[in-house]
Amino acid sequence: MKKVIGVYRNQHMHWVGDGFPVKNLFSYDRLGQVISPFLLLDYAAPYHFDPTTVQQGVGSHPHRGFETVTIAYQGGVTHKDSGGGGGTIQAGDVQWMTAGAGVVHEEFHSPDFARNGGLFEMVQLWVNLPAKDKMTTPRYQALTATDIPRIEMDEGAGHIRVIAGELDGHHGPAHTFSPVNVWDGELKADYETMLQIPAGHNALLVLLSGELVVNAGQKVLDSSIVIFAQDSDPIIQIQAYQDSKFVVLTGEPLKEPIQGYGPFVMNTKEEIVQAFQDFNQGKFGEIPVAAE
Repeated sequence: MKKVIGVYRNQHMHWVGDGFPVKNLFSYDRLGQVISPFLLLDYAAPYHFDPTTVQQGVGSHPHRGFETVTIAYQGGVTHKDSGGGGGTIQAGDVQWMTAGAGVVHEEFHSPDFARNGGLFEMVQLWVNLPAKDKMTTPRYQALTATDIPRIEMDEGAGHIRVIAGELDGHHGPAHTFSPVNVWDGELKADYETMLQIPAGHNALLVLLSGELVVNAGQKVLDSSIVIFAQDSDPIIQIQAYQDSKFVVLTGEPLKEPIQGYGPFVMNTKEEIVQAFQDFNQGKFGEIPVAAE
């Protein structure tokens, strides 16, 4: 089985805007090339919001050089961006936004969720773009729950959804710029499953909730990530001690310099400076204002 080279847990929550209470489970500024092509993952663990007429979330802000992937488990988020992308995602849906050359976007609780209140639970993942694609035209992919293949395990043990990449002949609907797999799933207590990781991929297991044992020996608690060696053994075994919710990420490492600052991730400091200049000069565009 694949060797575990690190397990990291973070139970500390911080706010992103006034609508997203998140735990940062990994970031490129700490782990760098070990997690390439992935950059960052924030988990908005279940949090109850009261009904309100106030708009809550994150207002207009820029990105360049990577993609943001939002997986909705509970609640709803409405997105708008300067590239013309936009829409609302709800439980089971995924939003895959390519910032590319530069985009300004906003993310708020959906009007229905704000009006009714309830539990809010989401993941936001950042995926790096290869150097040759960092200045690509921005793109927005709205992936509904019905678009995403769902593989049911035997005996009702759980399921895995293929958001991007391929698993057991099922292909995810997300279009990506480098070879990546994004699988999310649930495994019930006292069951186990085996996953095969493609050769040459970096691999991470993100445990959102529950408790697992990985490869028959590594105990993993909620809000943790497991990083695996890029070795020749392709198999990961996971066994649930409690009902567990997880995300598996694998991808070919880009093997390119990573230079990031705030909302921009490029390859050099000069490109970061240029990103700030371009944004300040209005080259990222503006979010269209809806007609009254």
